[in-house]
Amino acid sequence: MRLLLLRHAKSDWGNADLADIDRPLNGRGKTAAVAMARYLKENGLLPNRILCSTAQRARETLARQLPHMPQEAKIHVLSDLYWQSEDDYTALIRKHGLRVQTLMVIGHNPATEMTALGLIGTANSGALSNIEAKFPTAALAVIDFDIADWAELQPGTGHLERFVRPRDLKAPEE
Repeated sequence: MRLLLLRHAKSDWGNADLADIDRPLNGRGKTAAVAMARYLKENGLLPNRILCSTAQRARETLARQLPHMPQEAKIHVLSDLYWQSEDDYTALIRKHGLRVQTLMVIGHNPATEMTALGLIGTANSGALSNIEAKFPTAALAVIDFDIADWAELQPGTGHLERFVRPRDLKAPEE
């Protein structure tokens, strides 16, 4: 089974009156979200189920993914992905992942980074050190597991197949 951990794209801090949960994407975030969506499609990294935070910036990141997904995916917008953003997402993945082959989680830091680091047992090349250095906005960790149900998920059992940051991709033409 494959887990796609995607941190929401860069948000706009321009309006001090907005609550944190209501902050939208900024221009750079919109561009990065589309670039990552294209990368996912071009590399066959298409989820069967998506768990997305209720935060505006996460939902906007998801909205930019959907036009690039040629298959249907069950989407669950979960407030716990926002309110528990200081914690690890492992319990939410176990609870909501079911038996889907490819699960995407669109969340926040530090939980996205902590979840990735907690689940990884082995890794390719310098990908792990890149996550340890920084899990930037719109970055993606692809972690593979030898399990049949997400309820079986255990720390340190995943293989970090790749870690992709927006700066690793060429700019989209839009």
